[in-house]
Amino acid sequence: MYTVYLAGEIHSNWREDIIIGCKDYDIRFLTPENDHASSDDIGKDVMGDQESNFYNDHVSAKINSMRSQTFIKQADIVVVKFGDKYKQWNAAFDAGYANALDKKLIVVHPEEFIHALKEIDAAASAVVKSQSQVIEILKHLVRK
Repeated sequence: MYTVYLAGEIHSNWREDIIIGCKDYDIRFLTPENDHASSDDIGKDVMGDQESNFYNDHVSAKINSMRSQTFIKQADIVVVKFGDKYKQWNAAFDAGYANALDKKLIVVHPEEFIHALKEIDAAASAVVKSQSQVIEILKHLVRK
């Protein structure tokens, strides 16, 4: 059984596509907090309002990083998706962290990001354009 962490953008249902596409295979999936508001507000919810956006974000980021770093450490493979709506600095950080831990990395992004993500792509075991390509890779890895 592989454990796969699905990192990256949280503005679409790409994780569900991969999880459903691999439902008949022996793969365990881990994910960050996918509810954007919960992710942003966890610091305020636990620690109270920090009276500035910087410190509210700082506290939330520290709490969220406990989850993401723990799950990346547990993962055999890390899939990082870069979406086109926002610049995902967190996705780049997760890719770098996974690489530093010598995790196998699958990067998903549109073709127009090739130049911007060339260093991350160079560290990856696979670079693809779609969730369906990730599904096919994962199915291939667990096929007996």
